[in-house]
Amino acid sequence: MMPLDLPSLHARLLASAPLVQCITNTVVQQFSANVLLAAGAAPAMIDHEADSAQFAGIADALLINLGTASNHQLLAADAAISVATEIGKPWVLDPVSVGVVDFRTLKIRQAAAARPTVVRGNASEVAALAGAGAGGRGVDSTDEVDAVLPAVIRLAQATGGVVAVSGVRDAVVAVQGAHVQIARIGGGHALMPRVVGTGCALGALVAAYLAAGRALGAVPLAGDFAATVAAHAHFAMAAGVAGARAAGPGSFQVAFVDALHALNAGDLARADVQLETRAL
Repeated sequence: MMPLDLPSLHARLLASAPLVQCITNTVVQQFSANVLLAAGAAPAMIDHEADSAQFAGIADALLINLGTASNHQLLAADAAISVATEIGKPWVLDPVSVGVVDFRTLKIRQAAAARPTVVRGNASEVAALAGAGAGGRGVDSTDEVDAVLPAVIRLAQATGGVVAVSGVRDAVVAVQGAHVQIARIGGGHALMPRVVGTGCALGALVAAYLAAGRALGAVPLAGDFAATVAAHAHFAMAAGVAGARAAGPGSFQVAFVDALHALNAGDLARADVQLETRAL
């Protein structure tokens, strides 16, 4: 794996303003769009089956989040994933509530079988997708990140991509050959779970950073790993700044979007990121 150059990824994000197609749940569409805009990317909520495939060929990256999926969104996701996979566009799968109810679980597992560039979710979701748990409580996690790391590693092996897990300290995992690389990202704030859509919006930001990494000419997997860490670090640092200013969840949301916009490459150079390499 290459060294992590988070400042260069942030600079490339701002320079390229990647266009991210978001097929995401209706609860978070506006917030996710604002997060992307604040960070320097461009959102497009193109989620109808009539044009999602064509737009997937135009966009720089794709987010799939089936949290409140309609029939239109399910068909749109299938079509967009097919195009992104065929032409090599990076895409993110957020397995919201996988394992909680049967049909949702089936559709998310079908999406995961298409080998997303990144799977990003909470600990319970990722464990369930890896076949090591029953999912969380609705959209909430009931597991700790370190407890599900063996399942995360298995899922990374199965997809051939990066798996990212949100928690008190986020973990980003990639498997290459006989080794596993793990990045743990600190920061964040206790108010994050009190604002709907923070995790969903993080998936959108990961997609944006993936596009920025590809624009830098990074080697796949190593570059995708670094881009995913950069997105998590950007998010965590902004949350820490916002939490210091906020009086509660409402003001936190506003301060968080402002902090995402204000953070610069120098800030990311000071991110709390710890790297570990393990033998399989």
